[in-house]
Amino acid sequence: MSQKMTPTAVVLGSVTILAAVVFVVVFWPYQQADYTPSEIFRYRTEAEAAGRKIYIANGCVYCHSQSIRAIDWGHGATRIAQAGDYVQDRPILLGSQRTGVDLSQEGGEHPDDWHIAHFINPRYTRPNSIMPPFEYLGMEKIELLTAYVQSLGMKAADKRMARQRFWKEESIRAYEAGIDENVRWLAEIVPQGWRDIPNPYAASEYSLARGRMIYQAFCIGCHGPVGDGMGDAQPWIYPPPLNFTILKGREISGGIIYYQLMNGITGTAMPYFKKDLESEKLWDVGNYIAAYFINEVDSNGPPRGIDAAYEP
Repeated sequence: MSQKMTPTAVVLGSVTILAAVVFVVVFWPYQQADYTPSEIFRYRTEAEAAGRKIYIANGCVYCHSQSIRAIDWGHGATRIAQAGDYVQDRPILLGSQRTGVDLSQEGGEHPDDWHIAHFINPRYTRPNSIMPPFEYLGMEKIELLTAYVQSLGMKAADKRMARQRFWKEESIRAYEAGIDENVRWLAEIVPQGWRDIPNPYAASEYSLARGRMIYQAFCIGCHGPVGDGMGDAQPWIYPPPLNFTILKGREISGGIIYYQLMNGITGTAMPYFKKDLESEKLWDVGNYIAAYFINEVDSNGPPRGIDAAYEP
């Protein structure tokens, strides 16, 4: 018995196939989905919800994902995404592109003023960024967008934000108390063991050249080309970026510089770079800062152990 491909058969067959696909891909997963909120879930505030609309309207999801999978640990995330994280989201902004960083746990990684400077012009805080500037949005919308980004991670982000606010007050207190108190505070928040460690890499021509390249790629937007804290981001940040030249004659060790490059200074716009730069690059940029802005290099001095297996 032959089957004729009549218009009716084509239409009915197509509708049947479409219905089967919709059932398998849409309806069945929807019925099986678990809508139980996760342990970090909370509802957004009015400002955060308004910021989310700005995020969607400006296509941020095209470059930034909000979902860490089990295969994404290389991105530095500390929590795999769960279905219960997205109970409130319509639409869900998982994103598939990773042109920019994943933002699923972004809240509290930086204080608000870092984000404001970043949205005004991403090159202010990340000199090599390809993200477009959003200054045209105006400050009101930028602040709403910042509120949304700072909510990503929900209850976990709230804990990080509380820590940022606490240390923001401490950093402002130290800064406004004057140079001596500010320098003392910046040193004392570093664990004692790190304060006594010199830079283990000699301030060679190679080390300083690489340190200069890294400084220009990561630091110049805030600290400026001569290390005086007058980079393009400075007008938007408080307390302002550190003027390295005030450290002259104050015996700031390579270990102190390294520790603060690695971990950042919570509460200030100084971010951590331990996910961006491996150890030697951090020591190299520390050598560059010490040699050109502080004029005091302790590299490769005592106390020291034996040389590394490879020493150029």
